[in-house]
Amino acid sequence: MKKRVIVSWSSGKDSTLTLYRLQQNPDYDVVGLYTSYVDGEVPFQATPIDIVKAQAKSIGLPLVLIELDQVFPPNDAYQQAIISGIKHSGLEVDAVAFGDMFCNGIEAYRRSYIEPAGWECVFPLIGQDSALLAREIIEVGIVTRLTTVDTSQLDGSYLGRVYDQRLLDELPTHCDPCGENGEFHTLVTDAPCFSYPLTTEVDTVKREGRFHHQIHRLLE
Repeated sequence: MKKRVIVSWSSGKDSTLTLYRLQQNPDYDVVGLYTSYVDGEVPFQATPIDIVKAQAKSIGLPLVLIELDQVFPPNDAYQQAIISGIKHSGLEVDAVAFGDMFCNGIEAYRRSYIEPAGWECVFPLIGQDSALLAREIIEVGIVTRLTTVDTSQLDGSYLGRVYDQRLLDELPTHCDPCGENGEFHTLVTDAPCFSYPLTTEVDTVKREGRFHHQIHRLLE
């Protein structure tokens, strides 16, 4: 029996590669995506929820939206919101998948509230080399660009750039190729799991403090 898995969906490259890997794995049946959001957008990515909905439509999977009242809610409130959202989604779920890459304690944290709820935790990317994962993202055809840059770690001129080999070649040596230290976040507009690409354009650019965001809007 395949395990029915729901994927934590951020709208960016890591969750897309996670979905891609799981769809190639005969042990899993991906039954949906879930996204937590605040004030109509995904935190950190700053992706509007209508674009997340459009991604899910192109992928052909149901999307569970879980609204949070703040970007950093108390741990117990956040965990309860995720568990409740999945349990009341109407989806039959055996496992929850995450796109985390670094072995920095995040795996244990995820397990601490997912497993007591009765689900398996799945980490298709955990502990793998960032440079190899970055290359895989590009080679399998995940089309994405940098929509958030932490200017304390990476120059703001990288905002909006396409995530391709040229960008990887030009990243400073201190920067993780996948931005796993929070250097940048991405928005995916096409991938092997999409039935059609999304067309977006830049709506606004926010440069408030250290984080610069490029906010996209969906074009029909």
